Amino acid sequence: MTDAREVLTRPAPPPDLTLRYGPHPDHVIDVRLPAASPGPLVVVLHGGFWRSAYDRTHTGPMASALASGGWVVAIPEYRRTGQEGGGWPGTFEDVAAALDAVPSLLEPYTAAPPVVLGHSAGGHLALWAATRPAARMRAVVSLAGCADLGMCSDLHLDDGATDLLLGGSPAEVPDRYAAADPVRLPVPSAPVRLLHGTSDDRVPIEVSRSYAARRDAPLRELPGVGHFALIDPLSGAWPAVLESLPLRPR
Repeated sequence: MTDAREVLTRPAPPPDLTLRYGPHPDHVIDVRLPAASPGPLVVVLHGGFWRSAYDRTHTGPMASALASGGWVVAIPEYRRTGQEGGGWPGTFEDVAAALDAVPSLLEPYTAAPPVVLGHSAGGHLALWAATRPAARMRAVVSLAGCADLGMCSDLHLDDGATDLLLGGSPAEVPDRYAAADPVRLPVPSAPVRLLHGTSDDRVPIEVSRSYAARRDAPLRELPGVGHFALIDPLSGAWPAVLESLPLRPR
């Protein structure tokens, strides 16, 4: 099974709605609606190593496929490193604010607590957000997630993206890692599911294995699957992604 970056630039239908959750230009949530609503809600936190070079648009094919399958799909944007206010603590503040705003903003379209699904850096943010006292989630799904920030820092993934996010290494800013690293935080109250390909050359599968071992979370390893196949509805890995979601649209 091959890993195609082509999904990052593949055209997709535009969102049905774009809603605001704050004053910054990136404080927006794209919403895609199923043909028959209301449906169950999934919030997708996009990846890109928390960098400004990557925004929510590359999740268009994934979001469109989920909506076609009956889901109400919400994709928040958030400030990222390389832009003013991104990194610590702005990125985290934005994700928390977006998740807190989703229930009221999407009340006309869905009533259920969301499944929060994140890919890569978004997987980290989903796991982090699930530890917040105010978190109200049906489940958390991490796809090739940066689930152990200390390991990501040690591996110098994407030229030091983790240290850029938090402003240093675990030795330099230990308090920030203590507040942001899922393996150092309490176990989420919502069920956690991890998926990771064994051929991932962006976020090695050992990162998810570390979280799974330290948090006793189920990890499904997908042989021969790379990093981007998990967000590609045309890939052979896509059925496993759908199986990870705890609800099935009617």
